Amino acid sequence: MRMSDIIEEFIKDLFDDGRDYIEIGRNELAEQFNCVPSQINYVISTRFKPSQGYYVESKRGGGGHIKIKKIDMTKSTYLMHIITNIEGGLTSQEVDILISDLLSYGIVNKKEAKLLKVATSDNILIIPTQYRDDLRANIFKNMLLNLADD
Repeated sequence: MRMSDIIEEFIKDLFDDGRDYIEIGRNELAEQFNCVPSQINYVISTRFKPSQGYYVESKRGGGGHIKIKKIDMTKSTYLMHIITNIEGGLTSQEVDILISDLLSYGIVNKKEAKLLKVATSDNILIIPTQYRDDLRANIFKNMLLNLADD
């Protein structure tokens, strides 16, 4: 596992006791994982976005405390939340993170996750690079719309 994955899992595990939100100290977390605070910022900004079911509040000063709130939703509401929060294109890495979250929350099963991954992969999207991320986002959103109807 990469350091980013380890930090993400650690933060998500903090929600396992049923809390609605957590507060963490950026510097303390960086120290715990022996990394720079910007690594913590990267994980939070890429893996705890509204489109992934989280609201993040940063508090400056005092070690940079961060409050992360998990949004509790039904499957359809969660999928619609993701769809409405996707603005512009999505990179392959961003889709992978979203799919991983959908799997870990039981929103999609392994077969659906695999189909989402295949349909949005660079191997399939053989078009000029400047259009690829927008097309990927449109395909991903349309596939999620179909899953939301279930």
